[in-house]
Amino acid sequence: MKISAQEEYGLRCLLQLARGDAQGESLTLAQIARREGISVANAGKLMWILNKAGLVQSQRGTKGGYRLARPAATIRLNEVISVLDDESVAAHCKSYAGVLDSCVHTGDCGIRPVIVELHQIVDNALSEITLSQLLGSEATVDAVLHKIQGTRQLQRRESNSMPL
Repeated sequence: MKISAQEEYGLRCLLQLARGDAQGESLTLAQIARREGISVANAGKLMWILNKAGLVQSQRGTKGGYRLARPAATIRLNEVISVLDDESVAAHCKSYAGVLDSCVHTGDCGIRPVIVELHQIVDNALSEITLSQLLGSEATVDAVLHKIQGTRQLQRRESNSMPL
């Protein structure tokens, strides 16, 4: 599975806002764009999407700018990706229709369950991670993710060994 540019930049913009919140500051579109190396127009589009979804708040005026709408510890990555992702399973199937208007396998497809399950696996993994967990250095974030993965593997082993 690929992360789109919109998902990547949207997540990076949210991390900038999370850092700003930690210092008690709002960020302007120009600040967000400069810090992430994107155009102000692109930052504006991303902030509009994230604001509409209730993940960020904007305030006008000299002290204005953008802030997270909730604490970074309560914003999970699966929520962010679902807001920024325009690819649903239905859209996936429509995008591989060949020269036809719809896929010839729409009624009975052996691939669709795999795609659906992959989306669910990714969604479950991303639901374990919050914005606040991504604020450290790469090494710190890597250690947090390994800890989450290790906890999940331990829980799976324990549930598999429990008598019915």
